[in-house]
Amino acid sequence: MYNWLLEGDVAIQFQVQRDLCGELNLDLQRRIKTEGWGRAFLEKRNPNGGWGQDYYQPKWISTHYTLLDLKNLQIEPEVPEIRQTIERVLRTEKGPDGGILPIGSTRRSDVCVNGMFLNFACYFGAAEPDLQSIVDFLLEQRVADGGFNCRSNRQGCVHSSLHSTISVLEGILEYQQNGYTYRLPELLAAAATSQEFILLHRLFKSDKTGAVIDHKMTMLSWPSRWKYDILRALDYFQKANLPYDPKMEDALQQLRSKRKADGKWPLQARHPGQVHFEMEKPGQPSRWNTLRALRVLRAYKY
Repeated sequence: MYNWLLEGDVAIQFQVQRDLCGELNLDLQRRIKTEGWGRAFLEKRNPNGGWGQDYYQPKWISTHYTLLDLKNLQIEPEVPEIRQTIERVLRTEKGPDGGILPIGSTRRSDVCVNGMFLNFACYFGAAEPDLQSIVDFLLEQRVADGGFNCRSNRQGCVHSSLHSTISVLEGILEYQQNGYTYRLPELLAAAATSQEFILLHRLFKSDKTGAVIDHKMTMLSWPSRWKYDILRALDYFQKANLPYDPKMEDALQQLRSKRKADGKWPLQARHPGQVHFEMEKPGQPSRWNTLRALRVLRAYKY
């Protein structure tokens, strides 16, 4: 299985060696920007320092989602072009509420967008003072049930969204792991209640009826974009070093059941939209999903 994974893109090779073999090969990581998918993403960068037509348009070739893709490749954080782009976004895309990409006539920012932005901006080493207003914005948007919802500051809501909550959780984790400290105790408190919100739903079920919330949440997609699914949640939990919880069991069983006889996991779904290029084909064995699934099963000894 590892041999098949190591035949993939250099980004896959780096993460397999790091996460499954316990070998941190920084020379391999440096090659991501000059080979394969990493190089292909960087070559799509516009002369103005962004991707696509605008910061968030069109999906999925915008600056926002391309930066998220590059982070998920684990390209080295010091790539100058990427850092320059993030600095430009922080200068030009903030709204009156301190968040990134204010929308509508009220100029309000989106919780999901800011969770994702915090995720990759922290990975690529954005200056902490520039992130403080984003932290303030996110903390103001906590829902009473412990998680987050992108509608909280636009339409009002009383229930968190799994999509929004996982995006913010990933952002908080990168913030913590990269040494940022501004309002960190409050962010960690928000992370704890958000984790419990996901666990309360057994990762994909109604906390009231036990019914599956949305069967799409059980489909293994990649890239995830802003959308939630069980593998995205489980991979977050293992990266955050959360111990096994019995409320993970249903999702772990779902994940294990999707493994094919050859030991690989497929790419079950692809979120519609324009892409720079296709990393993997739906319905085919997926190195991304196999890598992530193996990380999860290894972490939880499943």
